[in-house]
Amino acid sequence: MLASAIEQPAPEFAQLLTHARAYVERQRQELADAVDQALADDLAAASTRDRRRIGAAADVMLGRRSIYTNDCHGLHYPFLPADEFFEREHFPWLERLEAAVADIRSELEAILAREDPGLSPYVEQPSGVPENKWSPLDKSLDWGALHLWRDGERNEEACVHAPKTAALVEGLPLCRIPGRAPAVFFSILKAGKHIPPHTGVTNVRAIVHLPLIVPEGCTFRVGGEVRPWIEGEAFAFDDTIEHEAMNPSDSLRVVFIFDVWHPDLAAIEREAVAALVAADGGGAGGL
Repeated sequence: MLASAIEQPAPEFAQLLTHARAYVERQRQELADAVDQALADDLAAASTRDRRRIGAAADVMLGRRSIYTNDCHGLHYPFLPADEFFEREHFPWLERLEAAVADIRSELEAILAREDPGLSPYVEQPSGVPENKWSPLDKSLDWGALHLWRDGERNEEACVHAPKTAALVEGLPLCRIPGRAPAVFFSILKAGKHIPPHTGVTNVRAIVHLPLIVPEGCTFRVGGEVRPWIEGEAFAFDDTIEHEAMNPSDSLRVVFIFDVWHPDLAAIEREAVAALVAADGGGAGGL
């Protein structure tokens, strides 16, 4: 750390620094190899969940990743587990969603083929907002969306063009908060575009992604874990943990997105959350 503050070290000192850094890196790699070898049998025998958690613990210890906490811009519900990617076992209906991917993609393609698909910019900032990380996407279809539900309201005009998708979604445990949730939409990110790191509004939700059109190289980061989208394979994550999306390809990336209740919320808690938001009127503690 001290050495990095020296802008122009003497040649002899620079040589010593290079030697020292190489030594430290060798020691770090030897430790990492030893830890990986010591954990190999445990990881092989572990469940998917346990393997991921053991691996993350080792990576943190070795400095290979960081752990991100959740950061809610609205309602923070205490004591809910904050996980980057939720385990599939919490969402037994994901297989039913994935089984319908051909129908969902077909309806999407028909919508995109229309003269006016009905897309709107996902980012629409009020006028006068200072320059910020969202400015390159502001009021732009570089990141566009077609909402089937928005702020808890069903968009009948859009649902007419995606009837099978809308019917399927109606049968899922959507996060329903009058005037606030759910959001259900096709997220369309143009070639070469990047959605910057950000966090969501409330941890009472889990966000589901169903990748529909995924060019090679597209990735999604939540906290310290980066995953590729795989067409037809759904997953759920906590969007109050910092996340970002990359499309370095030369074509569109499309993901079907909607929010459901956090899997650890009991039915009575879901009702209480809706009541809290209604009582707050969307103020500082609302969504």
